[in-house]
Amino acid sequence: MAFAPRQEHLGKASKPTPDVIPTSVIAFTGGLVTRGLQRIGVQDRTLLRLRVAAIIILPLISWLPLLVLTAIDGKLLPGSVHTPFLLDLSAHIRLLAALPLFVLAARVAEARLLPTIQQFVARRIVPEASEDKFNAAVASAFRLGDSTLADILIIVIIYLGDTFFVWRAFTANAATTWYAGSAGPGSHLTPAGFYYAYVGLPIFQFILLRWYFRLFIWARFLRHVSKLNLNLLPPHPDRVGGLGFLIMGTQAFTFFAMAHGAVLAAWLSTRVVFAGKHLPSYKTEIIVVVIFVLLLTVAPLFAFARPLARTKRRGIIEYGALASRYANEFNEKWIFRKGEGAEPLVGSADIQSLADMSGSYDVVQSMRSVPITTQMLIAFGIATLLPVAPLLLTLMSLSDILKKLAGVLF
Repeated sequence: MAFAPRQEHLGKASKPTPDVIPTSVIAFTGGLVTRGLQRIGVQDRTLLRLRVAAIIILPLISWLPLLVLTAIDGKLLPGSVHTPFLLDLSAHIRLLAALPLFVLAARVAEARLLPTIQQFVARRIVPEASEDKFNAAVASAFRLGDSTLADILIIVIIYLGDTFFVWRAFTANAATTWYAGSAGPGSHLTPAGFYYAYVGLPIFQFILLRWYFRLFIWARFLRHVSKLNLNLLPPHPDRVGGLGFLIMGTQAFTFFAMAHGAVLAAWLSTRVVFAGKHLPSYKTEIIVVVIFVLLLTVAPLFAFARPLARTKRRGIIEYGALASRYANEFNEKWIFRKGEGAEPLVGSADIQSLADMSGSYDVVQSMRSVPITTQMLIAFGIATLLPVAPLLLTLMSLSDILKKLAGVLF
């Protein structure tokens, strides 16, 4: 799922009105899988249902055969091998938590980002003279997201990586596990190991890399739009020239951040729970993952730094001049009393107008350079760390955690 038109791309024939972009070209479906389903006659309504069902279907396809194969091979339960399948938290978290979160994140992005794109036109931020270029940017993003070639390249990268790296990593363990025999000349992948290395794990990797590709398309689109002659308003109450809707739109990536937290939790679980390592010893890796998520989700908004800075400078000059003119006229009327006797001071609207002018100028002066808030950064950080929270139980008991929490709150 990515940027892709359902029928036609935006262009002169489908030029958006100032209020709405035609919904017929707005969809996040596309790519190799969707094209294949459409060719065998699957209708759009069924495709939508399949995308929703994929939240459950893909984890089951990836994980359930592993359960069956390890049960048949006698490597399911504790005591059967050094690392039985049921105790491999890394595989369970990756396939049963991270994978469905990535799929759910795509569904949320479909619902949130399309209205965000429409707001550029609905709020008249894109002037009429730049509508053709805006349409071209949207159409380019849709075409790129609908690329089957991109999906094929992702699949090739995954299986090349599996062939040269995953096989060696799986068979390099000194002990027998559910996915591989002991290391040495006779080391080999088990049936479950083959399925995990060439079916289950590639499904997860494809969804992950498809997400990175999707975010690249989003960043590229914002970059193209930021170069247009945008109609940004210095006194807009959102303090980002009218681009405040991008803050809400970016919140669509919250589940994406949480999915990365699940991947981090999967990586930490084998080291903290089974290897006996201390969670604080991995604080550097945790911080790196949080920063990485912020770069993927929030950094694309820096594309608007230059136009917003330019708008703020223009606003300070223009509204500063307007405020000076109003203040001079106010002084002449009420301080120097040139209009004495014309109007009583009590009940005059001039005082309130002066306050309103001051408020408008304060809004211009407090404009932010990018449509990013501290609350947004904190929210993404919390979403990323939330799946890691259960590992805190390795540091202290649940009762101790609750007591400390109660002490802070009450």
